Amino acid sequence: MTEKNNNNVGSTYSLRYFNKAIAKEKMPEESIPSKAAYQLIHDELNMDANPSLNLASFCTTWMEPEAVDLINENMHKNFIDHSEYPQTEVIHQRCVKILGDLFNAPKVDDVIGTATIGSSEAIMLALLGHKWNWKKRQEKAGKKTDKPNIVFGSEVHVCWEKFAKYFDVEMRIVPIKRDNFTITKKDAEKYIDENTICLGAILGTTYTGQFDPVKELNDLLVEIKKKKGWDIPLHVDAASGGFVAPFSSPEYKWDFRLQHVKSINVSGHKYGLVFPGIGWCIWKNKEDFPEELIFKVNYLGGSMPTYTLNFSRGCTGVIAQYYNFLRLGMEGYRNIVSNMLSNAQYLASMLKKSKHFVMINEGDMFPIVAIRLQDEKTFTVFDLSNKLRERGWVIAAYTLPADAEDIAIMRIVVREHFSHDMADILYQDILNAVDYLKKSGIKGQIPEHEKGGKKHHTC
Repeated sequence: MTEKNNNNVGSTYSLRYFNKAIAKEKMPEESIPSKAAYQLIHDELNMDANPSLNLASFCTTWMEPEAVDLINENMHKNFIDHSEYPQTEVIHQRCVKILGDLFNAPKVDDVIGTATIGSSEAIMLALLGHKWNWKKRQEKAGKKTDKPNIVFGSEVHVCWEKFAKYFDVEMRIVPIKRDNFTITKKDAEKYIDENTICLGAILGTTYTGQFDPVKELNDLLVEIKKKKGWDIPLHVDAASGGFVAPFSSPEYKWDFRLQHVKSINVSGHKYGLVFPGIGWCIWKNKEDFPEELIFKVNYLGGSMPTYTLNFSRGCTGVIAQYYNFLRLGMEGYRNIVSNMLSNAQYLASMLKKSKHFVMINEGDMFPIVAIRLQDEKTFTVFDLSNKLRERGWVIAAYTLPADAEDIAIMRIVVREHFSHDMADILYQDILNAVDYLKKSGIKGQIPEHEKGGKKHHTC
């Protein structure tokens, strides 16, 4: 029997491709059956973590079957081809207005925004707009434009530093303190001058999930404008908190209700409940966004405006986001956020009662549980994280940024699928791991790549 005919007989695992090495780092000379290719890759990917037990990531790992159907039906469409797929662009603009309304823009029709691959692109796009606006203000006033700076806290995501380096802007990083892991109005003021293109605030920091005092920072900029005439915008990085605060604490002012908040980014693939990667960059007013950064292309069938950093991309994130907006509505998002906060607080209460941990974030405003060890003599949070990995749990452990880099913490991200029962299981596994590590007496070292609060943590 020939090899070709044998490929159609028996199970996939009976094929010869399962008992011989396959080419991995160069294109193989011969084709193989589709079922064999699928099974080889499928089985190899089983080595990855179980997404449901990955509590290190903010990213959505579950969507309803109907949403998955829409994704499968539209994954072949290129989002940038507005002429070929005009209704997708209509849906895109609806999402922008929905977000503008959710973030309390004074006039929704004046809002401008765009979908992005994620919040990293959205942040760079927004900050680039603020740099451009600053440059125009300086030129109008006859001042120099060669020394722009941007002010943000050391607890920001690494994409803020990327922006500064990629677009040649001086970073003015406000250090956190050992007893306060967000920036303060008093500290931020020391770094601001007339060359500051923007002040950054974080709604749900990467490290601890805490909120920067956005209103206080806005009040600072109001005072500075009144006293010195510097009209400095505030950009809110709401990558994580932008789909939490509006539903859990609608009275909490952090968004376009504040005078100096001109732009906001949010990640649809985090608590927007959409698979990666979809983010959003939203501006309060069209007049605030520099028109020079909008390009019009006409070689895809019609003149289309574009102001993203990339060009071609899939449209499924936009469609899936719109599905959630329609399907869940305010009521659905409120219920999900309420459940997540409740489960985070439940887990935090048990960990607190265990007396093994110092609580940093107990899930009060944001579904994050951040802890450090009460006693670090016997083992570290890195040892605990590694031990929990044996049960399948993926939980981030790392040191904080300057000036608290000697503090090592664990961060547990509670997402939509994490139930009350799963919290019980995780808690018991943590107790078992702590008990084992105490008895073993083997204390590991802080991994070299974790020293100094490197911003590489799963987001």
